[in-house]
Amino acid sequence: MKAIVVKSFGAPGVLQLTEIEKPAPGKGEILIKVEAAGVNPVDTYIRGGAYPVLPSLPYTPGMDAAGVVEAVGEDVSRFKPGDRVYHAGRQGGCYAEFMVGPEERTYKLPDGIDFAQGASLGIPAAAAWRALFNRGQAKAGERVLIHGASGAAGLTAVQLARTAGLEVFGTASTAEGLAAVKESGASVVFDHSKSDYIADLKGRLGENGVHLIIEMLANINLENDLDLLAPRGRVVIVGSRGRIEIDPRATMGKETDIRGMSLFNASITEADETHAALIGAMKAGAFKPVVAAKLPLADAPQSHEQVMKSGNCGNIVLIP
Repeated sequence: MKAIVVKSFGAPGVLQLTEIEKPAPGKGEILIKVEAAGVNPVDTYIRGGAYPVLPSLPYTPGMDAAGVVEAVGEDVSRFKPGDRVYHAGRQGGCYAEFMVGPEERTYKLPDGIDFAQGASLGIPAAAAWRALFNRGQAKAGERVLIHGASGAAGLTAVQLARTAGLEVFGTASTAEGLAAVKESGASVVFDHSKSDYIADLKGRLGENGVHLIIEMLANINLENDLDLLAPRGRVVIVGSRGRIEIDPRATMGKETDIRGMSLFNASITEADETHAALIGAMKAGAFKPVVAAKLPLADAPQSHEQVMKSGNCGNIVLIP
């Protein structure tokens, strides 16, 4: 079968399309014919060797996939060949025509959700849910600002927050991104590429501020976030690409919280609860993943460049 194989950590060019042996499912595992594989920033960090835990070389990247069950191993009870599924794994292997994953990290794909959308659920959608409801403790009636709302996790967070009864504010940096955030359910959108957008935000919020901020780029925005929070508000850090210096006193007067979030800290129970909620939201028509681009498997290097650029409006997926 065809698969992307990385033989040495480095630039996107190390992603090579190769013929390898088709895997077989072991005990508790499922063999999935991959119809779409999600591309996430964490895939680029691992490929570049800049991640705390790295796989043994050579390896096939990709943690998110959607497709059809080809075969099941011993002791698999929830799935059978022919089932439409999505995989939300941690071990990689999704950039391929077939992949093997544990039953406990695989979920049934709801009717009406296509494979490209299904491949967008594992990391982006689950991260949005965890940031909003596990770490952020979002409640109906609150105001939430989603900073960097036009990305894969951001557009999901906008939809989920709107559905949960929050008033949603969002930022993006392109006309296309601002339109996508608005269409996904934000009440008001702001162009964070403009130098005066913070003043515009403050003018709109008044003295009340926001109860919760979902932050996709903390090294740029965290200092401003603390100023925008309401008393006892929370900022949840989903992403950061560098260091930042802040004055801790900025958290004291309003007793605000800075909360880190890592999807990989979620237990199996928490993951199952998250995906049950996401599946329920999709079945109810309250949430649908947004796909920005579909690329052939051979374009994996291009996908890794694209996913790290600003201005993406949704998820990037590879089609074997």
